[in-house]
Parts: sequence; C-alpha cells; structure tokens
Amino acid sequence: MSKQSKIIITAAVTGATHTPSLSPYFPSTPDQIIEDAVKAHEAGAAVVHVHARDPKDGTPTPDINIMREIVSSIKKRCNAVVCITTGGAVWMSSEQRLAPAVELKPELASCNAGSVNFVFSDLASKIKDPKFDWEIPYLKRTHELVFTNTFTGLEYYLNTMNEHGIRPEFEVYDVGMVNNIAYLKEKGLVREPVYMQFVMGILGGIPATVDNLVYLVKTAREQIGDFVWSCAAAGKAQFPLVAAGLAMGGNARVGLEDNLYLKPGVLAKSSAEQVIQIREIAERLGLEIANSEEARQILALKGSDKVNF
Repeated sequence: MSKQSKIIITAAVTGATHTPSLSPYFPSTPDQIIEDAVKAHEAGAAVVHVHARDPKDGTPTPDINIMREIVSSIKKRCNAVVCITTGGAVWMSSEQRLAPAVELKPELASCNAGSVNFVFSDLASKIKDPKFDWEIPYLKRTHELVFTNTFTGLEYYLNTMNEHGIRPEFEVYDVGMVNNIAYLKEKGLVREPVYMQFVMGILGGIPATVDNLVYLVKTAREQIGDFVWSCAAAGKAQFPLVAAGLAMGGNARVGLEDNLYLKPGVLAKSSAEQVIQIREIAERLGLEIANSEEARQILALKGSDKVNF
C-alpha cells in the first residue's frame, strides 16, 4: 500500500445503536448531532459520519428532511467532509437507507460490505429508567435480526453512488466482506481509491483484537491491492484498537456512535473529547493530522461544492 502523508480522523457522532438513556451526553436530536459534529471537526476530525434522529424522542429515522437539516447545518458551520450513512438502522429497507444519499449527493457515504448479525441487545440491561418507551424493545429486538446487505443490494448501492459521484466508505465487520469488495471491484463497480473502515468488536462480527486487525489488513492487501483504510472499534476496544491501527498505517475513527466512554468509568461528554484524545495519541506517534481539504485529496472526493445540501 502507498503510504499516506497525513492521517484522517473520522468522528461518528450518533449512529443507530446507542439510545438516549445510555448517556446524558449522547446526541439524540438534530440540534445535538449538529453541535457534536461541528465540535468534533473543530477538535481535528476531517470527516463527520452522520445518522439522523427524530427530534421528538431520538429514534433513528430515514426522514430525508431531518437528514438535510443536519448535514446542511454542519456544512454552513464548518468545512468537514460529511459522510452520510446508508446503514440507517437495521430495520430500514434498502431504499430507505439509501434515499438520503441519493437526494443529498454527499461526497462520502457508508456502504456496508455484507450481511452480519449486528447484535446490541445486551445494552438493554444497562437502562434502569428509560427516558423513552422505544429504547429497551429496540435494543432487545436486535437479538434476532440480521443486518442484511446482499450482493443485489450492494450492486444497487454502488451503481447509485457511482452515478452521483459519491465515494463509498466500505464498512467491514468481518473478513469475508473484504472478499465481497474484491469481487465487486473485479466487476468494475468499485472505483479507486478503495476506502475501507474496519469496524471491529460488534457482536456478530470480527472480535476486536490486534491479531484480527493485522489479518484484515493482510487479507485486503492480498485481495484488493492498494487501498485506504481506517479502524473503528466498539466500546472499550475503541482506543486500543484505533491506536494500533494508527501504528499500522491506518486512519482513525472515534465518536459516540462507537463508544460512550473516554476511559473506563468516565463518560465522554462529546465526540470532540474522543477526537482530542486520539489526535494526541497520533501526534505522540509522530503522525500529522489531515484537515478536511487534505482528506478530500486522499480520498479523491468530488468536493463540497458538488453536494446537494
């Protein structure tokens, strides 16, 4: 792989896993998501990864108007690369999950690289007094759900993203998904540079260990050749694994989507706090942090002037 001169920090600010009762600092309304994303960018995140939440109760939502409000406000307030989810929430249809990206035409959008048991039902036991009635049933429901990303769906996503000039960020939850990307690349559906986010430690996916991260990178090198990659890890594995990824030449993803804590027993008050911490780790390793324009060059993005928000 060619060596990057600077590393990209991504802040994943809300996601569709955590619920409002799990942390008083969790951004679960559009205004909170916008504020968290802007602060994360100011702290050093070149990219902000965005899901939409309903302002009434914090439920994940496919509502395009809510997503438009979030991303357009972020764009007005800072120069971050906005990565729009096409993962949405596990119960959404493929059309619902892709619709915000089709309408808003971001520079970057997530693209889940295969199907996986995406289970976070154990989080329900951590909620003793839920703020909203939907939270505990929502979490428990994941015990029996498969996060479905078929080859038909992947081809539909990639054809649509290519049509609108959207760079896919492949979310890789297990090693077989690397093979999926290689297959789709061979079919001509994946354009260079190939960008992969290794998401580790999800129940149903690959365990969050350094050995497994090495194996993911090795497999991708053998199957795909040249590529750009980043590491994300769930919960307490976040900082150890992301730091290992930095030492291996990868980029970094942190944020309250993946982990609610700054260190054991200490809740992060924002994604920005996590960005500051991983930035300090990177700088102590002698690494330079890419700004948003440099990230656009590394990922060959179309530019913020070509989005539809």
